[in-house]
Amino acid sequence: MKFRLSPFKSAAVILSLGALLVAAPAHAQTIHIAGDKTTFYTVAKKYGVGISELVKANPKVNPLNVFPGLRLVVPVKDNPAASAKLKALSPEQPALLAASSSPKTVEAWGKTFSYEKTLQVKATAYSSAASENGKWGAVDYFGNPLKLGTIAVDPDVIPLGTKVLVTGYSHPGLPKEAFVATASDKGSAIQGKRIDIFIPGSQSFVSEFGFQNVQLYVIK
Repeated sequence: MKFRLSPFKSAAVILSLGALLVAAPAHAQTIHIAGDKTTFYTVAKKYGVGISELVKANPKVNPLNVFPGLRLVVPVKDNPAASAKLKALSPEQPALLAASSSPKTVEAWGKTFSYEKTLQVKATAYSSAASENGKWGAVDYFGNPLKLGTIAVDPDVIPLGTKVLVTGYSHPGLPKEAFVATASDKGSAIQGKRIDIFIPGSQSFVSEFGFQNVQLYVIK
């Protein structure tokens, strides 16, 4: 939830993290501590396993909310190619590994998006309620009506006009898994890595969002 302290919008805090991988004992194993750009896709590609296998091996992990310190089981199969990859990682190379950033793509709803970078943020949500929008009403920084896909940001971190793919959240008022948003709002309370997501609906409904860590993909 957010409170409007000026003509601008307030938001919540960006925090981000990457992923850790632990393999199953029946097969070859490795531990991967990822950086802030790690995704199930990059892990699957790196170790030659399927994304569905990673999901099954990590039932308590949200594939769209991978963060540093999180342990993921990597079900590496017993085959020469997989073994060669594991040997290349050990013992010379440390467990802490940066996720592959090439190609920089992310998939959502069957579409592939190219992105420049990722950001882990702590997000809140706001509604069109007058108490949250002040005298300017339910409009963004440019005077456009608030709509699904509007987010408030700190322009020093995310320039106004930037398009991002938002992932890793949970709220019935937002599309499942991911949605494209535009940084078209800002507020005096937004400092550093923070965003506020506009969600259509009543103030009480929107407030159910609370505070959540989400991952943004800055779309090219």
